[in-house]
This record gives sequence, structure tokens and C-alpha cells, in this order.
Amino acid sequence: MRIKVCGITQEEQLKQLSAVGATFGGLIFYPKSLRYALRHMTVEQIKKVNNINKVGVFVNATVEEVLQTVDNCRLDMVQLHGDETPKYCEKIADYISVIKAFRVSETDNIGWRLQEYMSVCDMFMFDTEGVGYGGTGKKFNREMLSGVNIGKPYFLSGGIEPEDAADLNEFAIKPEARSLFAIDINSKFELMPGIKDMNLIKGFTDHLK
Repeated sequence: MRIKVCGITQEEQLKQLSAVGATFGGLIFYPKSLRYALRHMTVEQIKKVNNINKVGVFVNATVEEVLQTVDNCRLDMVQLHGDETPKYCEKIADYISVIKAFRVSETDNIGWRLQEYMSVCDMFMFDTEGVGYGGTGKKFNREMLSGVNIGKPYFLSGGIEPEDAADLNEFAIKPEARSLFAIDINSKFELMPGIKDMNLIKGFTDHLK
């Protein structure tokens, strides 16, 4: 199972991700976030790391800002975590692979929300609805994906913690996990905001199938 570790703020930890079983490193380019990458690292530091797939996370940024950051930091993918429209996503997707994140509430019709993004994004991400645009640390109700024709590879996010490995292995064999592409982890694997517990991540990835 692929793992994305989001909210990386240290060059050394970005370099270490592949060694602890991660496939993707998430770098947040949202100035209001505690894990805003450019508050802790320079563009040059990010740019020179090339042993992990770097995913830039943006929230309602301009198209120009996203594309410039992609080039300057040599990002491999872009995750759009705000209120980006399908037209906006299409402009970004013409240049680089796009993951559109959806913050889902218990009353949402996921299938309906996905429809207009289906042709303009490469992948989706499902996270728990909360105040603001950051992760909530709250569990995403995976049962909401049951019976939904997702139609794209997707990242599963939302309060995933070290103790969830067995549950995720069980979920991975369900029909709704057929398009599951990767697991997204963040705050439950930290010593403090932006500083990851690499041993905890390694233990988690070792237990995933």
C-alpha cells in the first residue's frame, strides 16, 4: 500500500521518507498552515531532494503561483485542497498531475460532488470536513465510499493513526477500495507540528500489506 506523508517541514525528513516506506512527501504551500513548507525550508532545499515523489499542497492559490512553485521546487504532483473549480483544476492538470481533495461531511453525496471533476483531475482525495482548509485529525467515515463509483484512483486521508494499520488492511480488500491509490498521513505521526516521528511511520508502513 502506498503512503503519502503530508506536512513535511524539514529537508532531512523529506529525504528520509523513502527509507521508512513512503512513496510521496506532501509539502504544504499554504501560508496559514502551521506546516507551511517555505516557513521552514528554502526553495533550493526542496528542489534538490529527488528521492521521493514531491506533492505540493495548495489552497485557493492562483494558477500562476501553483505553476511557478511546481517549477521552482520541481514538484511531481499537485494537491488542491481548497474550493478550486473544475475549470481551475483543468488549467493545472494541463501542466502537472492533479489530486483534488474533497472535505466530506456525513451528509455529502460523494458521487455527485465528484462528477464535474471527473474529466479534469487525475486523482481524488477524501478527507473529513472541518473548519478551515487544513486537516482536522478526525477520522474519515470510510463507509461513505460504499457503493460510490469513484472512477479515479484516490488517496484516503482523515485522522489516520498508527493503530489503524490492521483496519486499513481490511478496508483494502473491500469493493470501495478497488481504486484506493494511497494512504495519506500527517498529524498523528508527529512529535510536534511539521516534525514527524520517523520510527512511528516505519512501524506503520511495515504493518500495511
